[in-house]
Amino acid sequence: MAYEYAHNLLVDNFPANRRSLRVAVVSETYPPEVNGVAVTLAKVVDGLRAANHAVQLIRLRQSVTDAACEDELHPAYQEVLMRGFPIPRYPELRMGMPSKSALIRLWQLKRPDVVHIATEGPLGWSALRAAMYLRLPVSTDYRTNFQSYSTHYGVGFLYKPIMSYLKKFHNYAQCTMVPTDALRVSLSDAGFQRIKVVSRGVDTVAYDPVHRSEKLRAQWGLAPDDLAVVCVGRLAHEKNLALLLRVFEGIVARDPRARLVLVGDGPMRKELQARCPSAIFPGQLRGKVLAEHYASADLFLMPSLTETFGNVTTEAMASGLPVVAFDYAAAAALIVNSVNGSLVPTDDADGFVSAALALAAAPQKRKHMGEEARQTSLQLDWTCIVQKFEDVLQEVIDQSRVTV
Repeated sequence: MAYEYAHNLLVDNFPANRRSLRVAVVSETYPPEVNGVAVTLAKVVDGLRAANHAVQLIRLRQSVTDAACEDELHPAYQEVLMRGFPIPRYPELRMGMPSKSALIRLWQLKRPDVVHIATEGPLGWSALRAAMYLRLPVSTDYRTNFQSYSTHYGVGFLYKPIMSYLKKFHNYAQCTMVPTDALRVSLSDAGFQRIKVVSRGVDTVAYDPVHRSEKLRAQWGLAPDDLAVVCVGRLAHEKNLALLLRVFEGIVARDPRARLVLVGDGPMRKELQARCPSAIFPGQLRGKVLAEHYASADLFLMPSLTETFGNVTTEAMASGLPVVAFDYAAAAALIVNSVNGSLVPTDDADGFVSAALALAAAPQKRKHMGEEARQTSLQLDWTCIVQKFEDVLQEVIDQSRVTV
């Protein structure tokens, strides 16, 4: 069979009372995988469960030992594991297999009120087709700029076909959720329809300046007043890391004791280590250790121009770091230039370098901006984000009832 039920859990045990929604959530990535889609989707799922909704999470089996989560205290939660295969160039991530028939059988046994699809791969497409066959309301997320990635891997000619597929995929849904108004406008101009803005939150308890560790900074070879520059994310060409190295070369020319900390892993790691042997590469981190790395730095650089949002921006801000970023994605929505960070026009690489060098040389300004960044992050409570998500799901359900 193309799917496996959670141990001792049948679809018939997927109940909901009249005040709750039965939500089927479909995703080809989920924790413990470390990426923005997985992390934020898990927050939404947790929020839906906390709000007493019945959630059926359909995700990929991540390893031979992976087992569906059981929650005896919340029997309305079910995980269904599907088969997948590694994504080329992204071996730590997996892509689902076509599963339309399996999903039809699954949802015929107990219909969800709404299907929410977080990823556009084969599993997401199968879920979309199954939901359409069963006349189920569907919402989707637009979370990853796959079409932009194509230009970084020598297959720029695929940009238009990928964009055409994504538009077709999302326009079949009753609603597509995006994290920023700028992305809503961009996609609307490209022909995407029925777009709603639902922002992303940040855990301001997990990410907090109190996690700063002088012990960790000493391991980096830094004294209390030395400068630590951090960047968190996949070490890959689409993250514009060549610009990051250019910035750090300028910083080190002025301040030889400064350190660059690159948290993450990916295909560029060896190249980056060769080009910047003094940099620190702790690998892919999560939890308390990741929070300590954020809080123990002094400046966060976000050179990427391929994000739909960029959760690392909000995590850095919650950790009390000033962020230098392009006027794009989360930074465009949250950063006020020279108040809680530095915002640079998207076509101005030289301006990015200048802004980063200026902050690197201004410790008091960094401190003040970091405090303001923390205050900004406190407004991004996940409870409010999940409430907005719930509201959109209810709108999708109500709309489908009117059009049936």
